[in-house]
Amino acid sequence: MVSPATRCWFAISTKPHQERIAEGTLQRLGIETFCPLLRERKWIRRRQETKVSPLFPGYLFARFSMKESYRAVLYARGVKSIVRFGHDPAVVDDSLIEGLKARLDEGCLSVPTRPFRPGQIVRIANGTLNGLEAIFERELTGSQRAILLLKALAFNARVVVALEQIANL
Repeated sequence: MVSPATRCWFAISTKPHQERIAEGTLQRLGIETFCPLLRERKWIRRRQETKVSPLFPGYLFARFSMKESYRAVLYARGVKSIVRFGHDPAVVDDSLIEGLKARLDEGCLSVPTRPFRPGQIVRIANGTLNGLEAIFERELTGSQRAILLLKALAFNARVVVALEQIANL
């Protein structure tokens, strides 16, 4: 357990869609905050747009001393609660925060675009279907998986495969 007087990073649960409000309120109170953002390309109304949203929706990180700032953080506008494991607040390791900060580009993490396009012939690089060739059909949204059309000797079959198992030919 960490001493209540020690300044540590804690996970803060925010009210729905109020990460930025909570972050601003805590910063005005003099508390260091970190709310990593995610930049990704999405199809919105038949157009591809860049969308920026919290990496961990409903959460942010705050560095403070429990002894000095517990009540101020707990009752800050936009804050729902301090994340706990049992009775103790969840302390976040400094190396995790520093690792996330090191991966930021202009304040955001970016989702790499996949090098696969519909109709492209790909090879399954690992797993039970290792080595088989297939046609990339489409990526499943939000699941890191894709649908492939397998061409076997006498039939065609659609399979769902994790994106990391697919390689370019």
